[in-house]
Amino acid sequence: MTTAGLAAPRLRWADLVRVGAVGLRTRPTRALLSALGIAIGIAAMVAVVGISASSRAELDQTLDRLGTNLLTVSPGSNLFGQDAKLPLEAATMIERIGPVTDVSAVGRIDAKVYRTDRIPKAESGSLGVRAVDLDLPATVGAELADGTWLNAATARYPATVLGATAASRLGVTEAGPDRQVWLGDRWFTVIGILRPVPLAAELDSAALVGGPAAESYLGFDGHATTVYTRSPESQVEAVSEVLAATANPEAPNEVKVSRPSDALAAQLATDR
Repeated sequence: MTTAGLAAPRLRWADLVRVGAVGLRTRPTRALLSALGIAIGIAAMVAVVGISASSRAELDQTLDRLGTNLLTVSPGSNLFGQDAKLPLEAATMIERIGPVTDVSAVGRIDAKVYRTDRIPKAESGSLGVRAVDLDLPATVGAELADGTWLNAATARYPATVLGATAASRLGVTEAGPDRQVWLGDRWFTVIGILRPVPLAAELDSAALVGGPAAESYLGFDGHATTVYTRSPESQVEAVSEVLAATANPEAPNEVKVSRPSDALAAQLATDR
């Protein structure tokens, strides 16, 4: 018998649906688990994409709020490996750079801060003391959690603003005329407490005093250990290239320039 000319057998759509439904009717649990697995997989993919997009948006908002245009200047080492110093005029010279819009200097002081004068000197809690310019909050984006910032009057007297970490370790929860800390072998009144400063974390663990008071009571020599600068986003790279030579024309190799926010690198990493 020959089969030439016979058409290949094919199921009609109705038969195909009926056969396919047999598995659903006879093994409902397996069908349910298969559908559940597909649903979980799709939901997981949607969640991952949603979390990534949400995190990117949040990061962009944070970077926009903090700004990507903050640069810092600090002393490095000389040719003999010794710690260098910035010139006394470093901040003033940096202010003369055309695109620079904000400049504020901070100087490290050889002193510690304690809750009372009864605490042993060795138990400093890794808290330091810094002499600061009055325009520091505007330059680094610092905000007060309580009290007030230093002004032209309080910067001349034993008054201090505590960083967030310093206040927490010292157990100082609020500022006021009756809140004092033992700083450099004398009492300083806590007039303010800062919130954490993301772009200048070194300020969080320090007691901040005005430059005149630091010179009068703490022996501050006037040399800045960090100079913060702001400039337009489009000019940041150009400013960065001339900061070292401007801050210390005689020895630009002894100056370190950095971008503490690393915001630009964070944006590139997020894009990747």
